[in-house]
Amino acid sequence: MIPLTAAEIAQAVSGRLHGVEDPEALTLTHAETDSRQMRTGSLFIAKPGETTDGHNFIDQALEVGAQLVLAERETQDASGNPHPAVIVDDAVAAMGALAAEVVRRIGDHSPTTVIGITGSAGKTTTKDLLAALLSPEGPTVAPQGSYNGEVGVPLTVFTAELDTRFLIIEMGADAPGNIRELCEMVHPEIGVVLMVGTAHAGKFGGTDKIAATKGELAEAIPAQGHVILNADDAQVSAMAERAQAPITWFGESSAADLRAENLTLDEQGHLVFDLVSETGRSTVTSGLIGAHHITNILAAATAAHRAGAELEEIASRLQGLGPSSRWRMERTDRSDGVTIINDAYNANPESMREALRTLAILSREAGRRSVAVLGEMLELGEESPWRHHQIGETVVRLNIDQTLVVGEGAYPLYRGAIAEGSWADEVHWTADAEQAEAWLRAALRPGDIVLFKSSNGAGLRLLGDIIAAEERN
Repeated sequence: MIPLTAAEIAQAVSGRLHGVEDPEALTLTHAETDSRQMRTGSLFIAKPGETTDGHNFIDQALEVGAQLVLAERETQDASGNPHPAVIVDDAVAAMGALAAEVVRRIGDHSPTTVIGITGSAGKTTTKDLLAALLSPEGPTVAPQGSYNGEVGVPLTVFTAELDTRFLIIEMGADAPGNIRELCEMVHPEIGVVLMVGTAHAGKFGGTDKIAATKGELAEAIPAQGHVILNADDAQVSAMAERAQAPITWFGESSAADLRAENLTLDEQGHLVFDLVSETGRSTVTSGLIGAHHITNILAAATAAHRAGAELEEIASRLQGLGPSSRWRMERTDRSDGVTIINDAYNANPESMREALRTLAILSREAGRRSVAVLGEMLELGEESPWRHHQIGETVVRLNIDQTLVVGEGAYPLYRGAIAEGSWADEVHWTADAEQAEAWLRAALRPGDIVLFKSSNGAGLRLLGDIIAAEERN
């Protein structure tokens, strides 16, 4: 984080200083919500959580390096001495206010381009790609993992320094207005909207409301900025009417400014395509597995170009570029001939179908047996049973050789496969990951290609790691 005194932090968050002898002399250079991540010069943000309260860890944070606390109440040590703190009504809201001040100061110090990315799926992969494309152009900051909300975005901003050239912000939403609030915090100059799907449909009450919320990013970009939209997604394309900034289109459509042609998968499942613009074309072999990643690749390439990178350099940097975040079509080839593709960090009906389609293509072209290990897709609301039922139908239509459905929430997927005509020896159900592990140990054989796919909360990513590490003697 850029250096800020205790007095400056208190002013930025409209807080009250408590237990600080000289606020002008105390300088903070790091900010975190995890007491285990403290070092000298750290600001510990005592954020209340769903299962615990950061205020309970203030002593621990101060012992390992924290020098100031952002807290919602006054606290003291065992001897009755007050903890040095800035007291606020809402620690999370204060994080946002502090992040806004950090962005403002960085922008005043040097030219900085803030890039916002949103969409129902693909945000993390896109920001990883964009960070790799822009890093050679100048100091680039991007989120860790999937930091994308009211807590994650400030934590990303706090890792930026005064010389940051590109600040990439992943923007997620749980309700209408969330994207707008994040934009008011960081003021993006480039906004990228990937796609609108059914992820979080249960929270939002339908895809129309999801589209309305994702479109808040297009509205927030100033007229001198750039809005980057997916020409292949009708709901994203409609956001052009809400934008005041110029639109740059990406996609497979011939109308896209930056588009992909001649898409194929190589024998490893990596995407091969021609990257085409009005100035020329380049053939790219991506390090990403699955044709569905073309949206993420084109979005990152378009954003990088609008941020100042040359298209020839972008095409060169895309060669072999794979994911840097875990559990996104992560491939492991075991020495016993079993291939594991772990894509169980997130799931919705759209990404589930694309992952299954990739599994079907890879197994068919290689003449290998396909095995799908599928868990629940969360946050689908009332649509959940029939959405899972539809995926069961998809499994059968794609001729997946073996399907293992895991968990009570995913049971309608199993029923959907049975109803579509799957024989009992092709589709199976287990109540939990422990039973699934036992089934896999008994059922897998050399040559199998095994896909693990579920929402993060279903936990199949961890089962995928276990199976990837095992080998049959």
